[in-house]
Amino acid sequence: MPTTNISIRMDADIKKEAEQLFSEMGMNISTAFNIFVRQAIRERAIPFQIHLDQPNRETIAAMLEAEQIAKDPSVHGYATAREAFAAALSEDD
Repeated sequence: MPTTNISIRMDADIKKEAEQLFSEMGMNISTAFNIFVRQAIRERAIPFQIHLDQPNRETIAAMLEAEQIAKDPSVHGYATAREAFAAALSEDD
């Protein structure tokens, strides 16, 4: 079967880590990529689940804001949802 070359851009540090990992498995990046592509073709899908393990910037910003609000002594907290609803309903518009 004839072969062809492809060029892939990737972060230099990621490449270094990948080379080290694949070397420990007895292969190089080219072999690992070929395994990935063959498995993707076989499964007709990406051969692993893709998901985010870390929150995105918007979520991180919201989490930081929530921490600031929780630490702010001027912000009144409520022990129950009923108490919060009662306070909200009693506020002047």
